[in-house]
Amino acid sequence: MSFFLKSKPVNGIARFSADQRRKRKAEVFSKGKDEITSSEDEEVTNESNLAEQSSEGEDETAQEKKLRLAKIYLEEIEREERRRLEDKEVSKEVISQRLKTDHLKQLGKYEITIADKYTGVDHNNIKILKCREQHNTITCLCLSSDNKWLFSGSKDGVIVKWSFQDYKKVGVIPFVKTNVDQIKGHTGCIYCMAISTDNKFLVVGDPSGKIQIWDPDSLKHIGTLKGHKKPVTAVCIKQNSHTLYSASNDRSVRVWSLAEMAFAETLFGHQDGITSIDVLQSDKPVSSGGRDGTIRLWKVSEESQLIFNAFPGHIDSVKLINEQNFISGGDDGQVSVWSCLKKKPLCSVKAAHGDDPSNSQPHWISAVASYPHSDVIASGSHDGFIKLWKLEDKYRKISHLFDVPVTGFVNALMFTSDGKKLIAGIGKDHRLGRWSAVKSAVNSICIIPLQVKDST
Repeated sequence: MSFFLKSKPVNGIARFSADQRRKRKAEVFSKGKDEITSSEDEEVTNESNLAEQSSEGEDETAQEKKLRLAKIYLEEIEREERRRLEDKEVSKEVISQRLKTDHLKQLGKYEITIADKYTGVDHNNIKILKCREQHNTITCLCLSSDNKWLFSGSKDGVIVKWSFQDYKKVGVIPFVKTNVDQIKGHTGCIYCMAISTDNKFLVVGDPSGKIQIWDPDSLKHIGTLKGHKKPVTAVCIKQNSHTLYSASNDRSVRVWSLAEMAFAETLFGHQDGITSIDVLQSDKPVSSGGRDGTIRLWKVSEESQLIFNAFPGHIDSVKLINEQNFISGGDDGQVSVWSCLKKKPLCSVKAAHGDDPSNSQPHWISAVASYPHSDVIASGSHDGFIKLWKLEDKYRKISHLFDVPVTGFVNALMFTSDGKKLIAGIGKDHRLGRWSAVKSAVNSICIIPLQVKDST
């Protein structure tokens, strides 16, 4: 039986017939390279752009449509490379290399070998960000694709927007006790956040079961997605698209179209509340099931799922390295590397952050991060360190690189797009509860410059 729920429309969400739902599913999941921005005057959503272009030639053949979309795709690549290189002219070699790279990324075969270039931490330039609005534990972080804006969420129910250039607070979405006529903020703890690649949507999950959508520039409310019956604990947005995946304590993953502010599918399988979810370019999000001890890779377009049975314990965090490999961490203290082709981990580090002297149990892995398509990963706990690791022998071996000293629970961990900085969300307690606390910790954001030799 399919794990998709295809009935029961949700209040506030568009309702569709079976035929309409099949068409919508094809639109949301089968776009691939069709998800391209074609406006030269301003960036518009991929989905609306495709809708406009499909109406240009309803009578065109399939071959003509492929040719037209391929031209648009090449034009967009040329614009992106021109902006990146700050050059008016981009050679064919540059475009050819970009096409090859994108293809390998989609296949999960693209890899950057850079771990040996990491030599340590620039301790003199570590930045600590904190503000009076967020005096409680930092629970989640997200960074705009251009590395200009950093967003942080906390147990105060507050979201703060920071300038990543001068490390200053530039805006706040406040905590409110209730939203009556107009949504002005969140009414509970912020559990998770994600921002779309085009920086058009900031997605936030909280205990209400609703997903609030904000404009990252103005911090104005855009819309609300309703459907989850329990707190929304994890969200992620497919790269270069407006397909949103949300996970909840109601044990379900829901798929949404942000362009239409509409519900697409529900994915069932986990036997306990979901704690983490991640996705890259394909329609294959990976999620961790908390106490059910499983990790699930959802092949959405194929309506199937792969189940990975982790070691007994609570799987707290999961992150994709590429389309074929991912890492996980949980309360058993292990950092594990997985392949989509094997049910057991390719390799693991037991007690990666040592043992807790108070109970002789391994320190809980509260966050993991990967520099996508590379051989570098990071893990965080509450033992006083963030650890960086090197992946070797085709992900079959994990070697320790170096430690970054921090005090408190590492609830969020991410690399910048160039891999030169590591950002950590620090709190006195865990983002999902208060089972234990580090009283000496300062609830803050820690921006860690990494020393990378021979970098440009």
